[in-house]
Amino acid sequence: MSSVFNADDNDIPFFGSRVRPSASLSFSERHSESHVPGRHLNGLLNAEEAIGIALDEEAIEKHTRAAFFSYSGPVALPLNRAQVGGELVNFSPHNVREGFHALYSLVAYRDSEKARALAEASIECIFEYWDPERDWKAEELRHKYGIIVYQEQSFIVGLARSIGPLVKYFRTTGHGRALELATLLKDKVVDGWFAADGGYEVDLFGTHTHSATCVMSGLVQLADLTSDAPLMARVKAFYDNGLWAMRDELGWVIENNAADGNPDRGEVNNTGDILETALILGRWGYADCYQDAERILRGHLLPSQLRDVSFIEDPPNPNGEDGLRDVANRHLGAFGFPAPYGHQTLGVDNDPKYPDQSQPVVSFNMDIVGGTVGSLCEAYRESTRLDATGHSVNLLFDHETDAISVKSPYTHDALTVVTKTPGPLRVRIPVWASHVSATMAGTETHCLSSGGYLFFAEMPVGVELRIEFALESSEIVLKHRTRQIRVQMRGDSVQTMDNFGADLTFFEQMRDQA
Repeated sequence: MSSVFNADDNDIPFFGSRVRPSASLSFSERHSESHVPGRHLNGLLNAEEAIGIALDEEAIEKHTRAAFFSYSGPVALPLNRAQVGGELVNFSPHNVREGFHALYSLVAYRDSEKARALAEASIECIFEYWDPERDWKAEELRHKYGIIVYQEQSFIVGLARSIGPLVKYFRTTGHGRALELATLLKDKVVDGWFAADGGYEVDLFGTHTHSATCVMSGLVQLADLTSDAPLMARVKAFYDNGLWAMRDELGWVIENNAADGNPDRGEVNNTGDILETALILGRWGYADCYQDAERILRGHLLPSQLRDVSFIEDPPNPNGEDGLRDVANRHLGAFGFPAPYGHQTLGVDNDPKYPDQSQPVVSFNMDIVGGTVGSLCEAYRESTRLDATGHSVNLLFDHETDAISVKSPYTHDALTVVTKTPGPLRVRIPVWASHVSATMAGTETHCLSSGGYLFFAEMPVGVELRIEFALESSEIVLKHRTRQIRVQMRGDSVQTMDNFGADLTFFEQMRDQA
C-alpha cells in the first residue's frame, strides 16, 4: 500500500495491476484517485490503531493528497479524470463508499478538519443530487458542472455500498446526517433487495459480487450500531441463504457472478466482507459465525496473500514508465482474485480490456489489499474481547493484549489462556472438537459448556488455563460451477487440496485414497 504511487502522475496511486500474462500497473479513469486512497487509508490507519504498526507517513500523505484531489472538482463527490493530466469529470456512484472510507479514516485517526468538512459537504451533496425514488440527477450534474455520471446496473452496485463507512463516520463524529443517509439507504436496500427470506437473484443484485457483500457488511454494522434486531435478522437470513450463491465453505467468493464469468476467479475483498459480517453476528450470539470466520481466515484469506513474487517478470521498459518499474516487488503482500487452490485460475477471464489472453490473467488490483487489511484488523480486534460480561476468546489465534494472553492450539500443543485482569472467561470451542479437557495448574477445573463456549465463572488472574482437544482431520468438498474441489482439513486449517495441475497453488495436492 506504500508502493503503489505513480511517479508519472504526481503520485496518484495506480488502480489496475497485472502480473500475468505480462506485468504492469495502470491508471483507471473510474477508480484511481477516487477509489484506491480510501481503501488504503482505511487499511493502513486501522492497522496502526489495532496493532500498533509504524506507518510510512509519506505514503499516508500521498494517499491523503490523492483523496483530497478527487474531491477538488466542482461538486463534493469523489471524481476521476478521463486520462492522466485531465480534469475531474467522471463520477461513479460505486466510489462513494471508498471516498467516505478515506475521509472517515482521516477524521478518526488523524483528526483532519479538512476531511471532516469534505465528508459533511459530500453528505449534503448526495442529499441534493440523489433521490431514493428517481436516483441521481445525472443530467443536472452534466449540464451544470460537466460531470459525467456512470449509471450503475443496480443501486446495490452504486450508492448502497456506502452504508458501512457512513456508520463508521457516525460512530466517530456523531454527525446525525451521516446516520440519516445510512438509514435512508438501508430502507431502500431492505425494501428492494435484502428480503426476509434472505434470497439472492443475480439479475436484481448485479454480477459484481463485492457490491453485494459490502452492502451486507454495511447493513450488519448499522444493525449493530442501532441495536436493530429485525435488520440483524435480515442480514443473518442473507448470510445463511443467498450468500451461498457466490461463496464456498472456505469463504472464497466468485468475483463476477455472470453466467460467463470465470468460475474459479474470486476476490478477497468479498471474503473480507463476509469475515467482518461473521464477526458482528458472532458478537450477537451466533457462535457458528465465529467458527465460520476462523475457517475463512485459515482456509482462504490468509493463504491467498502474495508472499512469493519470484514468478513475476518485470517487462521491458525502454521509456522508463513507472507503471512498468519494479512490478514484482511492488506486489509483495498483495491480495487479489484467487481461486480456492491458488493465484492462477484454470478458467479464462472474459474481459475485453485484456484481449491478449493466451493464458489466464493473474491480477491483484491495487485497491484490494486495503480492503482486506481493514477486514483483518476487525478480526484482530474481535479475536478476544473484554466487556461487562468478562473476557471472551472468540478466535483461536495467538493473541496478546493488556487484558489476556492466548496461545493457539495450531501453534502450540494445546489452547492456553492467561487473564491479566479480573473477570469471568468464555472460550469458544470448535464444533468439530471432541474429548475436550480443561485444567489449571495441572488440576481439572470446573466450567459450564453453553452456546459453543466453555464458561469459567471464576478465573484467577495470572494462572494458565490449558484446554486440550485434537485438531481433528476431515474432508470437505467445495462445490463450484465447473468442478468439485476436495479439501483435507486439520481443524479449520487446510492441509491439502485438489489443484488440478494449476500453477501458483496455496496447498499441497490432495492425494487419492488408497
